[in-house]
Formats: sequence, C-alpha cells, structure tokens
Amino acid sequence: MTTSHGSQARGGQASGSQASGSQASGSQASAAEMAALYPFLYAGEQGSLDTVLQEVRESTAAKAAEIVELRSVIAGRDTGRLISCAEAMAARFAAGGRLLAFGNGGSATDAQELASLFLAPGAGERPLPAFCLANDTAVITALCNDIGVEVIFARQIAALAQPQDIAVGLSTSGNSENLLRGLDEATRRGLLTVGIAGYDGGKMAELDSLDYLFVAPSPSVHRIQEAQTTIYHLLWELTVRALGDAR
Repeated sequence: MTTSHGSQARGGQASGSQASGSQASGSQASAAEMAALYPFLYAGEQGSLDTVLQEVRESTAAKAAEIVELRSVIAGRDTGRLISCAEAMAARFAAGGRLLAFGNGGSATDAQELASLFLAPGAGERPLPAFCLANDTAVITALCNDIGVEVIFARQIAALAQPQDIAVGLSTSGNSENLLRGLDEATRRGLLTVGIAGYDGGKMAELDSLDYLFVAPSPSVHRIQEAQTTIYHLLWELTVRALGDAR
C-alpha cells in the first residue's frame, strides 16, 4: 500500500509538473507574441523613458505606414469593383432588399458594425435595412448545440433571406466553414453575395458562388481588419451615393 501511495504521489507530482510545464509553455508563447508586437517593452535594457517613447513612436509610425500602403494597394486594384458592387447593392435595397452580415469572432464584431452602419448611419443619412446574423445568442447557441457550428449562418439565411437581399461574409482567413456554407446558401436563394477576406482570400477565393470578393492582402491580422473596415465603409458610402443618384 505504501508503494502504491508513493507511486500515486509521484504520479501526481509528475502530472502536476507536466501541467506546470504546459502552463509555462503557454505563458512563454504568450510573452513571445506580445514581444513581437511591442519589442520596445520587452528589450533586456529598456533604457530611458525618452528611448522607450521614441521606440513607441517609431512602431506606431511603421504600423500606420503599413495600413496606408495596404489601403493604397486595395484602392488601386479594386476601385472599379467596389463601385460596381455598391451599385448592385443599391439596386437590391431599391427593390426592398436587406443586408445580412455575418462573421466569427472579431469578424462578427465587424459584421455588427457593418449592419449598424447601414441601419443607423447617423443624423442626415439614409438608414437602410440590415442586421448581423451573429447577434442572436439564442439562435446561435441552439444551432451549435442541436446541429453544429458549421450551420449557424446557412440555417438563418434559409429561414430569413429573400431573393432581393444582400449577404456579406467577413473573415480574416477566408476559410471559415460556416461562412462558406452561408455564402453558398445565399447564392442558392438568389441573394447578392459579397465576401471580405484577408491573406490571399483562402477558400473564399475558390467559391464560384460569390458575386464579389474583396481581399486585404496582408500577413497581419491587425492590418487586415483595419483594411476591411475601410472596404465596408467605402461600400456603404458608395451604396448611399448610388441610391441618391437613382432618385
């Protein structure tokens, strides 16, 4: 019995050591990620406050230059298609359509902002019907629990969408299965489909069902999301302008 208890104790210590090692490894990875983002805070010798502030300024300026360059690339490549897409969206709104926006995680937040931008643009601007398919917690959790996360957008589109509607899917990677299924379902039902992705577009770029795809070609999630914000704000501005011209 003593040996058994000793074994268990040693086993528990080993498990504890493994858990501690795993936690330490996770902490090290997290620290490494933070150090990559903010190297001036993790240098062995930070030096004076003036030195740290100068490094912060340089880091901020470098990030700003990256997003300005990325936006310039998108503008040079996609201006014509952005105008065309906005005109197609305006035609859908004029026919009584709505905008259905969706995404996962941070992209769900962007989808919510996009829907809010159309629905409540501010004083003096024309509100347009729009909502985010990631907003209804009861529906999302029911579908995840009863069927699976891969159907959370497709099932809502099947239930709610009309042929004159617009589906806008947002993803940094372009690879989310539930997003791809949602866009496919939207195409089957005759919706105008718009994808906004990053990197090289991922699997979204392989879809035959998309009417328009806009890609922010960057390896940085931060720059991708900043550029995507610019893309959908432009789509809103151009859509409102197109609707005004159609009056």
